[in-house]
Amino acid sequence: MVEAHESLDYEYALDHDCTTLSRHVFQQLQSFSADAQDLSALMSRIALAGKLIARRLSRAGLMEGALGFTGSENVQGESVKKMDVYANEVFISVFKQSGLVCRLASEEMEKPYYIPENCPLGRYTLLYDPIDGSSNVDININVGSIFAVCQQEGEDLDGTASDLLQSGRKLLAAGYILYGPSTMLIYSIGKGVHAFTLDPSLGEFILSSENIRMPDHGPIYSANEGNFWQWDESIRDYIRYVHRHEGYTARYSGALVGDFHRILFQGGVFLYPGTVKKPEGKLRLLYETAPLAFLAEQAGGRASTGTQDILDAVPDKLHARTPLIIGSKEDVALVESFIHERSRQAIAAH
Repeated sequence: MVEAHESLDYEYALDHDCTTLSRHVFQQLQSFSADAQDLSALMSRIALAGKLIARRLSRAGLMEGALGFTGSENVQGESVKKMDVYANEVFISVFKQSGLVCRLASEEMEKPYYIPENCPLGRYTLLYDPIDGSSNVDININVGSIFAVCQQEGEDLDGTASDLLQSGRKLLAAGYILYGPSTMLIYSIGKGVHAFTLDPSLGEFILSSENIRMPDHGPIYSANEGNFWQWDESIRDYIRYVHRHEGYTARYSGALVGDFHRILFQGGVFLYPGTVKKPEGKLRLLYETAPLAFLAEQAGGRASTGTQDILDAVPDKLHARTPLIIGSKEDVALVESFIHERSRQAIAAH
């Protein structure tokens, strides 16, 4: 009996230790169809990009020209970091020869990058933020990459990528890579949220948490309170509420991926509201808020602009922005309740 028990333990350990990302996609889809093979290959390419970026980040402080600014601005008018450029080029290079995607659309590029030779076959588009939280790169604090995959609709003959202007409900897959003490890849293809940790000795992402569920309520609220007086009064009402009630803890790193990762596992809410001057906020719908909203909903959480679900928001341009309230269901609903109350008061006053 002892021998049988030991053998079962060994088999379980071996199976658990060997669940790679590509294998997991096939298990999720319970199929080896062409679509399943495409998704598995897409995830493997995204993982390769993550490994290359992680390697560069781990040595960035020792490498000439890896840190700091390039001196140019991106389409958003933000100063571009050298790591932003490197990471953006990594995603392009790993997909160029893949035959999988026809277009890559990134926060760092004004227009999508087309790979014409892939277009007859690769009917997918990769949407991504190559380095999220790049202000943290130079000081060696958590950063991440955010990605989503959608099906190309139509031929896009005019090169406007207008079919990308659709709600996040159409996404086939979404996730992020977190570059921290260990490199993690979190993904969903609409069948729950799963976490993989990079094992450097194998050079593989290995399954570390399956079917992650976000708690319905958590103690953490994550927001840049330096913007307090630029926010709408309803958001200030919420912040005053958590200041006055026990059981809340503030955690904010300045990197969306890191802050969301904490809330995914521990519960709570992340806020990046608009300001009075810029009510649309700072975060991009296609590259940041929709992919994370997809994950949040798959994990039993929610994501809202304050007035509608993020996944129902339809962008009017490639780089459209939205406010973001994301996290545990009850905590997102609480923030929304302050917004609804203020709008109710405004209507009553008129």
